[in-house]
Amino acid sequence: MRALFDSPAAIILLLLVIVLFGARRLPDAAKSVGKSIKIFKSELDTDKDDSSNTPDKI
Repeated sequence: MRALFDSPAAIILLLLVIVLFGARRLPDAAKSVGKSIKIFKSELDTDKDDSSNTPDKI
C-alpha cells in the first residue's frame, strides 16, 4: 500500500481529482462514498443471513 503513495502517478491522480471535483466538494463526496459502503456492507450481511436461513434446493 505504501508503494501506491510513493509513485508520481498517485500525486497526479490526486491533483486531477481535486481539479475535477474542487476542494469544497471533496469532503461531501467522501462522506457519500462512506455511506454507500456502509449500506452495501449491511445489505451483504442481510443477504448472508437470509441465505443461511433458507434451505438449499437439491
